[in-house]
Amino acid sequence: MSAFDDLQGKAQELIQGNEEAIKGGIEKVGDFIDDKTGGKFEDQVNALQDGASNLVAGLGGK
Repeated sequence: MSAFDDLQGKAQELIQGNEEAIKGGIEKVGDFIDDKTGGKFEDQVNALQDGASNLVAGLGGK
């Protein structure tokens, strides 16, 4: 098993059962960034939020 596989396995263990809490945290961070930047980077932040939430959903479901 490679180091990457080991790291991925540990991430899956941490995420499983906590998907909604993690996604909520992702939303809060994105909202904080939008607030501090006056929404200047809203499109980029939203794209990153969506990608991170999809990653969490994918890792948590395996």
